[in-house]
Amino acid sequence: MNYWLIKSEPDVYSFDKLVSDKKGIWDGVRNYQARNNLKEMKKGDLALFYHSNIGKEVVGVVKIIKENYPDPTIDDARWVAVEVEPVKKLKTPVTLQKIKTDAVLQQIGLIKQSRLSVIKLKKEEFDYILLLGE
Repeated sequence: MNYWLIKSEPDVYSFDKLVSDKKGIWDGVRNYQARNNLKEMKKGDLALFYHSNIGKEVVGVVKIIKENYPDPTIDDARWVAVEVEPVKKLKTPVTLQKIKTDAVLQQIGLIKQSRLSVIKLKKEEFDYILLLGE
């Protein structure tokens, strides 16, 4: 199993909206490295859901329920989407500030590649952030 962090601006698509929808399409990614990460996602992989720009915090966990397929928002075969479903909302959101100041997370992609919208995580990073959110 692989672990990921996916970002969305909460005023565009929030975790609560995903919960209400029961599943969602992760589309609109137009960065090659983020796209390559989407292509690596496998059904059953888990991802942290991060609210970017507003809040700047990890708020929940999602599961990949459909592997990559052509992004329906663009007529260009280079871009892909995946489908996700909510697993759980964190009891306490884990802020970017907390992540940046935590010695355990200094190598996490969220800090190293802050503009990337789909980031691969190590299992230890994923589990540690979940622990912080409990």
